[in-house]
Amino acid sequence: MSTEFQRRKIAGVFNAMDANSDGLLEQADFEALTERWLAVRDREPERDARLKAIMMGWWDTLLHTSDLNRDHKVTLDEVLLVVDRLHAMADVVAGTARAMFEAIDENGDGEISGDEYRRLIEAWSGKRVNTDEVFPLLDSDGDGRLSKAEFAELWTEFWAGDDPEARGTWVFGRFELPVG
Repeated sequence: MSTEFQRRKIAGVFNAMDANSDGLLEQADFEALTERWLAVRDREPERDARLKAIMMGWWDTLLHTSDLNRDHKVTLDEVLLVVDRLHAMADVVAGTARAMFEAIDENGDGEISGDEYRRLIEAWSGKRVNTDEVFPLLDSDGDGRLSKAEFAELWTEFWAGDDPEARGTWVFGRFELPVG
């Protein structure tokens, strides 16, 4: 069973993805998130198409693993049931980490820069943000970039972890964790 800390941090991301604030994730929410992300990036048709494919692939994975009643909508409680099973779903976590890394790494250089990370957080939050304080917390070797390995570790810590002090807690930026 998810802890209160896990529930609060997952709720923060869930609420950011829930574009119409109806308490449900649907395909339209992922489409809206994708459009927000495209709006803060340098546009290039091939890269844009790849981002759309990655995000809709993530939606398909979430729907397949979470939508218990098969209504094509996902509740926070359904997501938390998956979080409870993530220890047995390492391949799913690794797959989403790889896909998200590719989406964030706009220039395809195999690393996530501070600017690429900022655009990710701006897409999730829907507003301009300063990530200069958070990015160094994520960058374990201090080289100013996140490697695929660093990002995979952070992604896994966020989704499957329960340690408020873990670096991965802030992979979606420093945000106020919802109460209750």
